[in-house]
Amino acid sequence: MSQKVAVLGTGKIGEALLSGMIRGGWNPSDLLVTTRRAERAEELCSRYGVTAVGNAEAAKAADTLILTVKPQDMGALVEELAPHVPAGRLVISGAAGITTASLEDRLPAGVPVVRVMPNTPALVDEAMSVISAGRHATDAHVETAEQIFGSVGKTLRVPESQQDACTALSGSGPAYFYYLVEAMTDAGILLGLPRDKAHDLIVQSAIGAAVMLRDSGEHPVKLRENVTSPAGTTISAIRELENHGVRAALIAALEAARDRSRELASGNGS
Repeated sequence: MSQKVAVLGTGKIGEALLSGMIRGGWNPSDLLVTTRRAERAEELCSRYGVTAVGNAEAAKAADTLILTVKPQDMGALVEELAPHVPAGRLVISGAAGITTASLEDRLPAGVPVVRVMPNTPALVDEAMSVISAGRHATDAHVETAEQIFGSVGKTLRVPESQQDACTALSGSGPAYFYYLVEAMTDAGILLGLPRDKAHDLIVQSAIGAAVMLRDSGEHPVKLRENVTSPAGTTISAIRELENHGVRAALIAALEAARDRSRELASGNGS
């Protein structure tokens, strides 16, 4: 890849992107990183052969800027970058709840902005990254974002109006599954299993179920019915889940996550 890409605020997700891009064909000499701590910069440079620079230098030198800081830190970062970003730079934001319009208003006129909501499975190349174009972003800009984030998983284009819902579903989604595994592990212990065995049983069941969902093409209802025998163990468990309102609780939880994303977008995220 010939263009220079800078990852600003290189934490875990930023590092996963670096690793994925290098495996995908980017030359480390074309990759820049910015960090808060000097020792972190040295670690990244040693591990990947990339170059550490300041935020202003990254804005001047890179063709694409990927902003991977937390939402509450985005305002200060963009304020620092704005005087140094030429109109042709592509800015990709990976912060939940921050709209392309809010970034466009703070950057020089005409700067293309693409909004991406990745999730933490980027760390194992199984991310789901949702991509939306801002007012000045072209198909070529979105394709660049797809190429970058496609190096650590799958990508999906959506209208920006759907980003808050996608944040609730996939951005926060892994946490719901971890929560479920935690609860099921506790149940396994209650039923008399050692923690490590309960954990292994649940994790492998989750992996197998996910692969079947992805590869079979079957609706989840059909796959569930295939496990649910008349008057059997599974239907007894499903009845208890319904009696305790688990489905309704999940819907309410995702609505709460979507609403929080909207609060962040409106500037009421403190």
